Amino acid sequence: MRFTAFIFPLLACGAAGYFGYHLQTGDHGLKARADLERRKDVLTGELAGLREVKGRLERDVSLLRPESLDPDMLDERARAILNLAHQDDLIIMKRRQPVPPPPAANPNR
Repeated sequence: MRFTAFIFPLLACGAAGYFGYHLQTGDHGLKARADLERRKDVLTGELAGLREVKGRLERDVSLLRPESLDPDMLDERARAILNLAHQDDLIIMKRRQPVPPPPAANPNR
């Protein structure tokens, strides 16, 4: 009789422990929610950056439309695509890091 009096509270504590553990660490638990919130914050920042890039690209494209063609933008894009420069342009060359030579072939092979 004494053992049967402890069975229900023991089962209830076991069930509460089981659900409590999964509430904290489960796939849909509190830790997973915190991870999703952090990921949401990172992706929100990334979205803001992408919207800024999109706005810049849309502005550049609008400058190249036939209705509102900007001569400076056209000149800039033509020079970049054709890799040409005007004789009055000042060109600044960047030094490139030397490329290390490939490893020598092993003569013992």
